Amino acid sequence: MVLPLRALLAGRRRLPRPAAAARAPAAAARLCSGEAEAAGGDGAMLQHLARKLRASGPVTVAEYMREALTNPGQGYYTRRGGVGESGDFITSPEISQVFGELIGIWYISEWMAMGKPNTFQLVELGPGRGTLTEDILRVFKQLASVLSKCDVSVHLVEVSPKLSEIQAVMLTGGKVQPNPEDESAYMKGISKTGIPIFWYRDIQDVPPGYSFYLAHEFFDALPIHKFQRTEKGWREVLVDIDPEVPDQLRFVLSPSRTPATQNFIQPEETRDHVEVCPEAGVIVQRLASRIEKDGGAALVADYGHDGTKTDTFRGFRNHKLHDVLSAPGTADLTADVDFSYLRKMAQGKTATLGPIKQREFLKNMGIDLRLQVLLQNSGDTATREQLLHSYDMLMNPEKMGDCFNFFALLPHHRLVHPDKKDKPESKSPLPPVAGFNELLLK
Repeated sequence: MVLPLRALLAGRRRLPRPAAAARAPAAAARLCSGEAEAAGGDGAMLQHLARKLRASGPVTVAEYMREALTNPGQGYYTRRGGVGESGDFITSPEISQVFGELIGIWYISEWMAMGKPNTFQLVELGPGRGTLTEDILRVFKQLASVLSKCDVSVHLVEVSPKLSEIQAVMLTGGKVQPNPEDESAYMKGISKTGIPIFWYRDIQDVPPGYSFYLAHEFFDALPIHKFQRTEKGWREVLVDIDPEVPDQLRFVLSPSRTPATQNFIQPEETRDHVEVCPEAGVIVQRLASRIEKDGGAALVADYGHDGTKTDTFRGFRNHKLHDVLSAPGTADLTADVDFSYLRKMAQGKTATLGPIKQREFLKNMGIDLRLQVLLQNSGDTATREQLLHSYDMLMNPEKMGDCFNFFALLPHHRLVHPDKKDKPESKSPLPPVAGFNELLLK
């Protein structure tokens, strides 16, 4: 790694940011998978689902999630999208800007390792409030001399009108142009640091080109299918109306194998309960194809497992675990990401790294050095306490340190020289991938 990245880590101060962007308290981040507790309440979404279930019978968990989260009229993300202190969960970027700074360093590190291409599309899937993008752009501004000959642009894939408005205010001050002509984007603007930003509803609308992709707590909210092993073989878990309690939902098992059971359960499966996210598989296939064709890399950060967990489906409302079938449309629904499935769906088009625990990734990225410098130069006790509290939230194995994982898609040539097999002595060693190895500070 070159000197500017070391200089950034060792900077005497936090990178400047608007006072309004101060981080929320870290105490209420989303938890790892666990037992959900019931919470009351109902509404228009429940009535809509009840009518649908009475008319056509049980639906898959995937269809239930899709309705509850992204229904155009009553979906949780389309209407609310509760990220942050006043919402239903807090993410790592909301806890500490150091998290976003280190992610920004990761992208520049990989851009440099790949020969400093003259274009750089940063594509974030599900950007939340835009906090992580803002932190990354601040790093890009700090290292403007390194990126001076590179055409940098930001491309946000966001389906929620509410969240895209919040992102526009945070990143551009609200100065955006809706429905630009001759663009596949539905909105565009210029960041406060002078970088073009575009908004899209689907990753397929993002223009092709050399791109770095970011998916932070994105895959966990995509609809899953749930399957249960029975004496009669695999059955899909469905959502139905409870015949004994008016307007209450319940889980039931399909009476026979469903198409999803036949398509998604592998013959070698040893678990008795399995969750599969086909949409995640499709998106990873698209990312892998784009990286194989145009170059770049993808970084995925989410809570998940490597094909070992079973029942992880849960809900969050007001920073507390929430019954997934109670008051649909008012709570965030989520399930752990199966990284073994993502690896399989890359289909060998790219190399994959991880999953690696968040605490290991951030440690490799230099979070300890960054924390010590900030502590040494913080002028008051309250700031020091906030820094230590945020660090503990991100790194403590009992909090987010072990719950969250990092996973990367990279071109094969990034890890192995194309002609290495023929002439093993002909090439110098490739630089290690930051985060998955210790960051080299030369």
